[in-house]
Amino acid sequence: MPNDTAFESRASHIATDAAAATLAPPATTDGRSLTERAYEAIKHDIITLRLRPGETLNEAQLMQSTGLGRTPVHQAMHRLALEGLLVILPRKGAMVSPVSLNDALEIIDVRMINETYCVELAARAATPDDLAAIHAVLRRSREAIAARDVAAMMRIDRDFHLAISRASRNQTLAELLRGLHERSLRFWFLALSTPSHLEGVYEEHLELYEALAAHDGERARRAIARHIEEFRTHILKAI
Repeated sequence: MPNDTAFESRASHIATDAAAATLAPPATTDGRSLTERAYEAIKHDIITLRLRPGETLNEAQLMQSTGLGRTPVHQAMHRLALEGLLVILPRKGAMVSPVSLNDALEIIDVRMINETYCVELAARAATPDDLAAIHAVLRRSREAIAARDVAAMMRIDRDFHLAISRASRNQTLAELLRGLHERSLRFWFLALSTPSHLEGVYEEHLELYEALAAHDGERARRAIARHIEEFRTHILKAI
């Protein structure tokens, strides 16, 4: 199996390409706290590899990049550390958490067990409103694919899976999967950066949506299993 050093090298190349593309974070929303704005901006830069795995950071640097003050940046850094995206270095600032191929493969295994069950529940429980919400996320894919916007497609992928989790009517399972999906975002960004994968993800999502709309639990299980296996294939190619 390829080692994590190779994975870090590939992540570095993707980071350079991402910076060149000047990917913008999601639009800000009025009413959010300064801490929330700092958190979202820094997290976006970590997930899209503008801030590279292993890169050291300090509060002054992040204050400049976010345009926000020391207190919200400090609080955002500690929240990101709790989520495993930053490592706080006492008296030195922080470091962007390294990415690990082993972590990605472990997450895939846990998703395979839990997400196949989740889509089966969703196939039985999804209401017309649930299906409309899932389809609304799916429709956003076309614009992202046309623009070759990897960051947008990554967010769509997350939102699509979150909508399905909500439709399962199992709050505990939905929270478990939400955490796994958030931990997966940097890996999704890498995988989606591989050639033709944007289109492939859309087709996989469409297949899953059609199974849910037909309330066919077994078909939904097969569709999500194929989707997760395709991610495994592409993350291995991305290193």
